[in-house]
Amino acid sequence: MKSNNETYDQATKERAQEAVVQYIKNNYEGIKSVEIVDIYQSPMGGLTVDGIINEGEADFSAGVESNYKVGSVGLSEGFPERKEECKEKECDY
Repeated sequence: MKSNNETYDQATKERAQEAVVQYIKNNYEGIKSVEIVDIYQSPMGGLTVDGIINEGEADFSAGVESNYKVGSVGLSEGFPERKEECKEKECDY
């Protein structure tokens, strides 16, 4: 699938990236590193941020809302568990 990352300006992409990185670090166990691979508009029109954690251990795709909150996250097999304190209510990020 061809990425359409020209739809968003640099400031929007940077804010979305920062929100996703903090969300992943604050809500999941054992996150040593988060690398963003792509930021693009999904086929449904939403801002999507794809990345990997811990130098390729697992990957994710996060949907970011207009207020820069993470609305949804798809996680690959092998992604670390959610932190206990973040299971019932997402942790701040």
